[in-house]
Amino acid sequence: MTALEWLAQGALLLLLAVAVPFAWRLERQIAALRREGAAVTNGAAGMAEATEAAEAALTRLRATAEQAGRSVAEKVAVAEPLRDDLRYLAERAESLADRLDGLVRAARPLASGLPERAPEPQGPRASSHAGGALGGVMPRSEAERELLRALREAR
Repeated sequence: MTALEWLAQGALLLLLAVAVPFAWRLERQIAALRREGAAVTNGAAGMAEATEAAEAALTRLRATAEQAGRSVAEKVAVAEPLRDDLRYLAERAESLADRLDGLVRAARPLASGLPERAPEPQGPRASSHAGGALGGVMPRSEAERELLRALREAR
C-alpha cells in the first residue's frame, strides 16, 4: 500500500469515527419520535375533537343569537306602537297642562276676590248653571267649573 492509499484510508476511518456518534444519536432520536408518535397522534386526535366541539358550540351560539335577535325584533315591534302612544299622550298632557296653567292664572284674580262663601246664584242666567257662576261670570268650560269648585273646596 502506498502512502496515498494509507492517507485515504485514514481519512475514511476518521470520517467514519465522526459519523458513527452522529448516526447513533440520530437513531436514538428516531426511536424517541417513534415512541412519541403515539402521543402526537393522540394529541392530534384530541385537537380534532376540540375543534369539532368548538364548531358545535359556535353553531349553537349562532342559533341562540339569531333567536335572541328575532325575540328582540318582536319586542321592538310591539314596543314601537306603545312608544308612539306614549309620545302622543305626553304631547297631549303637555298641552292640557299649559291650558290648565292658563286657567289657574286666570282664576287667581277671581279667587282672591271671593268671600268665604260664594253668593247664591241670582237671576235667570245664573240659574241655568247652578254652582257654576263665580261673581256673575259664567265659566267657559267644564274644566273651569271643576277648577273653581276645587278652589272653593280648598278654602
